[in-house]
Amino acid sequence: MGKNEKPLILVTNDDGIFAPGIITLAEEMKAFGEVLVVAPDKPQSAMGHAITIHNFLRLREVDFMEGVKAYSCTGTPVDCVKLAVYHIIKGKPALLVSGINHGSNLSINVLYSGTMSAAVEGAMEGVPSIGFSLMDHSIEASFAHVRPVVRSVTANVIANGLAKGCCLNVNVPSEMEGPLKGIRVCRQALGNWEDAVETRKDPNGGEYHWLKGRFTAKDTGEDNDVWATANGYASVVPVQFDMTAHQEVDMIKTWNHAL
Repeated sequence: MGKNEKPLILVTNDDGIFAPGIITLAEEMKAFGEVLVVAPDKPQSAMGHAITIHNFLRLREVDFMEGVKAYSCTGTPVDCVKLAVYHIIKGKPALLVSGINHGSNLSINVLYSGTMSAAVEGAMEGVPSIGFSLMDHSIEASFAHVRPVVRSVTANVIANGLAKGCCLNVNVPSEMEGPLKGIRVCRQALGNWEDAVETRKDPNGGEYHWLKGRFTAKDTGEDNDVWATANGYASVVPVQFDMTAHQEVDMIKTWNHAL
């Protein structure tokens, strides 16, 4: 990159290319570099790390905002990252940011989140990556108080970099919860979904099923993302794609593995 060239920043999400959150994020990224948006053409929430392998993908250039080239994609958030890196850019951006998601991605929800899977895919490509989420599902949600968090975290990642294979999961409480107290770097809370299946009948009498559930976090620590956001802080959790339980490796080696 030449001295006068701006770093290229890839912006994506899982709520769709015209969601208010991604528009806010792209606006903020313009202060840091040249912005390229590649995002799903429709909502892709809870898609996790899904990729499209049994269907074709389409890209369409769209009118997004002045000074920003943008493409909608018929695939998942991870598809968007792959197409950006291997087809549009034919290289790697300096930074990838995903969001701003409409809704929380705390605790175990990082595994289901399309927003965070796009950031994890960026980390897998060796690109410093951040996922941003606002804990408010409303389409009319205000992102004004999220903007300083986005600027602060982004500036720090650009200045300091991230470890190889690591990205950041950033969650910001709703504006309705009161003014932010600051930013806390913390761990992912231990939590789970208490799932249920509701079975219904369609007009023809056939059964169909609706998944539902309630997220619970019984983690009583004050060093996790659930506690931080419940107490007025934006949480920042370093996330890695290496899911090896390293602390268990030596113990499992002691088992009798004879065939």
